[in-house]
Amino acid sequence: MKLVLMGTNAFVVPIFEKIANAGHEIMAVYTRGPKPVGRKQILTPSPVHTWADARGIPVHHNPREYDMHPDMVVVVSYGAILRDNVLNSAPCINIHPSDLPRYRGPAPIRTAIYNGDAASAVCLMAVTPELDAGDVYMRTPFEIGENDTNEMIEARVAEIGADMVIEYLKNPSLYPAVPQSGTPTFTRKFTGDDEIIDWGKPPREIHNMIRALGAGRTKINGVDVKILETRIGADGALEILRLQPAGKKPMDWKSFLNGHRGADIKIGE
Repeated sequence: MKLVLMGTNAFVVPIFEKIANAGHEIMAVYTRGPKPVGRKQILTPSPVHTWADARGIPVHHNPREYDMHPDMVVVVSYGAILRDNVLNSAPCINIHPSDLPRYRGPAPIRTAIYNGDAASAVCLMAVTPELDAGDVYMRTPFEIGENDTNEMIEARVAEIGADMVIEYLKNPSLYPAVPQSGTPTFTRKFTGDDEIIDWGKPPREIHNMIRALGAGRTKINGVDVKILETRIGADGALEILRLQPAGKKPMDWKSFLNGHRGADIKIGE
């Protein structure tokens, strides 16, 4: 089957790799343009761009200039609204990592973890002009463990989603479109402000925030610290496992305490 792939984030690369290895002809890849990265703001191509270059696949950045006619367009975490020139060129399918219509929008995995959900799903769906509102062809549920992080779930979703696309492309007619039912909920992009820990919240909410966002920011003895990993102890208290003081490398909690022997530890101050 002749395919056009559209995606940007590192999460997408293993999905596209599996699709390419399944023997389909990849006509082109569309991805977001290079962005400034790091302190020196060096223009850096997206992970999908780098992957496509390594495979010798043509790369494009502007979907408004799209003028192709594949058998199918596969969209995963692309980050741009698709217009009629794409949507009318071929059937367009999308992998969305939530149990639609719950968690439409840009951050479904992080939102599920942040909210403490114990399960979600991966949906293979039709792309429509309305955001994440298309009919669903396949739906695969998965569990979210109480210590699973965004990175862990992204890897799991990538594997599930790739297998779903490969199976679907073998014979799309076997998977009828099922309209979404129920009241939609929507996600938002998280910002750096969301990482600031409110120690007045219950321990599990703080734990969920840290594993969803990758870090929680606070002060310990007046020093800025990123808390990188936590867990909930048997007594229900929040246990800090790994952290990173400003200007230092990540370390475990025991190592941090060893560097503050004899001093009172004041968290949040």
